[in-house]
Amino acid sequence: MQLEDLRVVLKVAEFRSITAAATHLDMQMATASAAVKRIEAALGVELFVRTTRHLRLSSAGERYLPQCIAAMSMLDQAKQTIHNDLDIISGEIRLAVSSDLGRNIAIPWVDDFMEQYPQVTLRAHVSDSNIDFYRDALDIALRYGAPADSNLYGFKICNVPRLLVASPSYLELHGTPEHPKDLLNHQGLFYQLQNILNDTWHFSCKESGEKPGAERSYKIKPKAYCAANDGDLVRRWCVAGKGVAIKSSLDIANDLLVGHVVSLMPDYKIPQVELWLISPSRQSITPTVRLLRDMFRERTKALLTQLVDKGLLEKSVLED
Repeated sequence: MQLEDLRVVLKVAEFRSITAAATHLDMQMATASAAVKRIEAALGVELFVRTTRHLRLSSAGERYLPQCIAAMSMLDQAKQTIHNDLDIISGEIRLAVSSDLGRNIAIPWVDDFMEQYPQVTLRAHVSDSNIDFYRDALDIALRYGAPADSNLYGFKICNVPRLLVASPSYLELHGTPEHPKDLLNHQGLFYQLQNILNDTWHFSCKESGEKPGAERSYKIKPKAYCAANDGDLVRRWCVAGKGVAIKSSLDIANDLLVGHVVSLMPDYKIPQVELWLISPSRQSITPTVRLLRDMFRERTKALLTQLVDKGLLEKSVLED
C-alpha cells in the first residue's frame, strides 16, 4: 500500500469527489481513481459508495479513514520535525495573488524569497477572479479582505488604506479635485469584478461645524471613462493620465514614491482594507508558508513606512 495512494483517498473523502480531489492534487482523474481502487483492493473492502451523482463513505470507510487521517498527520508531523531540525525550507508554493499586487509587488518579493531558499519552487496563479482552493489546486492566496469562509485559515498581513490618485499630466489638463463632488466632472477609471462595476466611490471627512467625532459621508459616481476586470490595467491607465482612480496604497506605492501619480483629497478618507494570507487547511500552513508570511509582513510594513514618511499615509496604518 502506497502512502501517496492513501493521500489521494483522503482527499477524495474530504471533497466527496474524485474529480475535485484530482484537481486539487494536480493529477488526472484516472490516476486518482486508480489510486482509490488500489487501496480498496489492498484492504479488500470498498471505502466509498458511488452513484451517478454522488460519492460518500461506506461504513468501512467511515471506520477506516479517521484512523488513516490521524496516522498521516503523525507521519507528516514527524517529517516536518526532521525538516525543522535540519532547517530545511523546501517544496512547491502554489500561490494565488491579484494582478496588480502580484505582478508589481508580491511576485518580485517571492522571487527574493526563492533566491534565499533555493529548494522552494513556485506555481503562481495571478488573477483578480474569485478563487476556489478546491477547484484551482492552491495552497495559499494573498488577498485583500479577511476570509469570509469560516473553514479557511488566514493570517492578517497589514492594514491597507486606499487612495484617490491621478497623474500630474491628467491634473494639468483637467484640474485638481478638492471635494468629492468635484469628481462628478472627472474621468473615472473603474475596477470591475464578476460583472460588478465598482463605479460608486465612498468618502468620509470631519468637516468644520460637525460635532466632535462626527463625520460626513459622501457617495459619488464619477463619469465612467475606462473600466477593466484587471487592477493592473486600471493602474496603468491612471499612470498614463486617462483619469482618476481609487487604488490600494500597496498597489500604487511605487508610482506614488517616484511621482508617477499623486494622492488627491487627503482629508477625505476612503474605507481601508486588510491584506490577508489565506489557506484552505492547517496542513497547508508549512514552515515555508510561515516564513513567507513573515516576509510579506516585513516587506509590506517597510513599503507602507515609506509612504508614511512621505506624508502620504497616517502613522496609524502601521498599527496592528
